[in-house]
Amino acid sequence: MSLVTLLPFIVLIGAMFLMTRSAKKKQQQAADMRNQMQPGSGVRTIGGIYATVKEVNEETVLVDAGPGVELLFAKNAIGAVLSDDEYNRIVHGVEHDLKSDTDIIPDDASSLTETDGSADEAAAASDDKSVDLGKKDEAEETPAEAKADEEPKKTEGDSDAK
Repeated sequence: MSLVTLLPFIVLIGAMFLMTRSAKKKQQQAADMRNQMQPGSGVRTIGGIYATVKEVNEETVLVDAGPGVELLFAKNAIGAVLSDDEYNRIVHGVEHDLKSDTDIIPDDASSLTETDGSADEAAAASDDKSVDLGKKDEAEETPAEAKADEEPKKTEGDSDAK
């Protein structure tokens, strides 16, 4: 056999080797993450349950999912071990901001673009010009608009016969 006929097989075997290597690397990272669990760590199971680790055994993990709710999971059922800040943000809604001493970013960009007192004047001027985005009342329609609404428009292929 020549090198040209063997080349596709060599490329295929190389691609399979690379794919299995990356899969094994991901499995190893997941196993390391599960082995680093300690009591008190926040975890998310593969089923989406957020809980706190109470006890770690060789193959199982006992977690506290709420007041009086203790669940026993296989270690493989733990999808992620969360940091304390992330766990508190998700479960308790507590935002721990390390940059609390810095300026707070406003919800709108108006204070970021205008630096002098003209921002208040511009806002007052824009309030005078209100735009009506609602539907028109039937009384406001012109006779031509009303007639156009009464007769359905025909498209190609439509016929009057039923």
